[in-house]
Amino acid sequence: MKAMVFAAGLGTRLRPYTNDRPKALVEVQGKTLLEIVLRRLQSFGVKEVVVNVHHFADKVIAHLQEHENFGLEIHVSDERDLLLDTGGGLKKAAHLLSDAPFLIHNVDILSDLDLGQLYAAHQPGQNLSTLAVRQRETSRYLEFSPKGELCGWKNKKTGERKISKEEVTVLDWAYSGMAVIDPGLFAYFPQDKEVFSIIEAWLAAAKKGIIRNFPHDDTKWLDVGKPVALERAAREFNLD
Repeated sequence: MKAMVFAAGLGTRLRPYTNDRPKALVEVQGKTLLEIVLRRLQSFGVKEVVVNVHHFADKVIAHLQEHENFGLEIHVSDERDLLLDTGGGLKKAAHLLSDAPFLIHNVDILSDLDLGQLYAAHQPGQNLSTLAVRQRETSRYLEFSPKGELCGWKNKKTGERKISKEEVTVLDWAYSGMAVIDPGLFAYFPQDKEVFSIIEAWLAAAKKGIIRNFPHDDTKWLDVGKPVALERAAREFNLD
């Protein structure tokens, strides 16, 4: 099984921790966020991982080398010249991930979600992606039909909406930063853009195909993109 870890972000919300290091190398309980995510992926059978880099890229590469890639086959996708966002980053790495469904995981997400169950819930040939989602407060929501199929997106603060499929009833879910991607999704990536969010690709694909949700409100989950969240993570997660 393969995966991609999005580790190229600037980590502006985590300052001052990211003044001298990338977000991926910020530590919780003595372990870097990158190590935590890689070891979790490995525990569910992932053997090959793409890690994208931009901010303090040399430090990420050195960290991987120092730890012998944590026993994984690692491909570094270098975005030092241009930060590509999640969709653009995945597009650049597509040639390494086009042979079977694969996992994606944001480096700043901690969770005890069973990634094996998430992967098993994906139905190749039917779903173009299967997204881990939760009921939580956020400013931007994905809209799903009662059957769990993506049909739109909304910004709660501005009122902006993007509709892929018209549905009488829509349910708002917040994306959890983890998903299974079918290589068929690459056909829906914009050809005229380098920098774009994967949300854009999901909304385009949902017009013709199925992007399904995977609710996991019964699990622990935390976005550790802010200093206060690092303190919570140290208290609430057992990362041994």
